[in-house]
Amino acid sequence: MLTTQVIQACIEDLRNVTKIGMVVVDLEGYVIAKTTQDIVVEASKIKFFISSGADSQSAFGLQYMKVSEDGDTVYVIVSRDRQEDEMIAKIAAHHLQDLLHAYKERFDKNNFFQNLILDNLLLVDIYNRAKKLRIENEVHRVVYVIEAKFDKDNGALEMLKSLFFSQSGDYVTAVDEQSIILIKRFEENASHKDFSAIADTIVGMMNTEAMLKVNVAYGGMIKELKDVSKSYKEAKMALDVGKIFYADKEVIAYNSLGIGRLIYQLPINLCKMFIDEIFGNGILEALDEETLITVNMFLENNLNVSETARQLFVHRNTLLYRLEKLQRATGLDIRIFEDALTLKIALMVVSYRNYLELQSF
Repeated sequence: MLTTQVIQACIEDLRNVTKIGMVVVDLEGYVIAKTTQDIVVEASKIKFFISSGADSQSAFGLQYMKVSEDGDTVYVIVSRDRQEDEMIAKIAAHHLQDLLHAYKERFDKNNFFQNLILDNLLLVDIYNRAKKLRIENEVHRVVYVIEAKFDKDNGALEMLKSLFFSQSGDYVTAVDEQSIILIKRFEENASHKDFSAIADTIVGMMNTEAMLKVNVAYGGMIKELKDVSKSYKEAKMALDVGKIFYADKEVIAYNSLGIGRLIYQLPINLCKMFIDEIFGNGILEALDEETLITVNMFLENNLNVSETARQLFVHRNTLLYRLEKLQRATGLDIRIFEDALTLKIALMVVSYRNYLELQSF
């Protein structure tokens, strides 16, 4: 159904051009929109006209005209019983019917993509409904998940719809109050650089226009409509993994998750066993914040002692002392690649375990 504002705007446009007023009522005879005070509508006459089966009718100096959707009467337009008024009322009826069709198609597309994303459609239904809604099947697409706290007041959903519109093959929908889904069309030769640029654009626009801090994740590029849910699941995983292991990043891609994607799929019991093997006897609790910062910086700098010392603003010998202290506590010398990799994985598993425990509350 159309909103009152849309209907009012429609007949006001005609009134401004033709100077002819009319009234639009619902099936109960209640006035929805009007551009004249001279027409008085009686509910009993509206109901009688609807029951008559006629598409239009003249009675008591007024012209009644139905606006239908899929064969069912939705609104009635009432105008003066004059030839010029009848012609304008017909134009208004056709315009409203076109709007009803457009809004219905838009709703149907939104419903289709929501069910497609959530894997609620059979393969045959995907192809049949896509054909009916004039949605192309074999198109390269990437699914983005934009997460923040959205509401009607900040207009984030409409803002994204104005940037990515269906005429160009893009579709924007929402599955909950926390996230908006963008299904973005790309050319076949598009690269991850192109995908990332779209994510950066979204982050920038949400920050400046909607004053929202958002996280954006995206899945891999798919070639057929049926695989949209696959790209969506990848984007959702990227978003979850990003919260655990890459919390400082606003944009995260599924293909950049690395070992975090593997750890994310480990059962919690296996994680606890691994943590106990590496950090048994209270070693983990003994690692203070300074040590953890040192470890992370050392790993980020590819085990380069000099560069790590420079970025930590400490003397090289001070850094070496900290690394030797860590070795005594854990038995791992992270100046050796294998030990560094073991500790890196262990710390990521700890982060994952903490995340799962937090989610269980």
